[in-house]
Amino acid sequence: MSVNLLFKIAAVGILVSVLTQVLKHSGREEEAFLTSLAGLLLVLFWVIPYINELFVSVKELFSL
Repeated sequence: MSVNLLFKIAAVGILVSVLTQVLKHSGREEEAFLTSLAGLLLVLFWVIPYINELFVSVKELFSL
């Protein structure tokens, strides 16, 4: 996993938290929820290939 991915995840987290707080204070609770959900899905799509690679390497390690 590269450091670049960690910086991307941190940037998305900061952006989503700021947007969520702004939307909550303006009375748009539903949009705030959807914003946080979209941020979570975006990060999951970035991380899923690395999780798959981890499972494949663990499977190869234990299948002798």
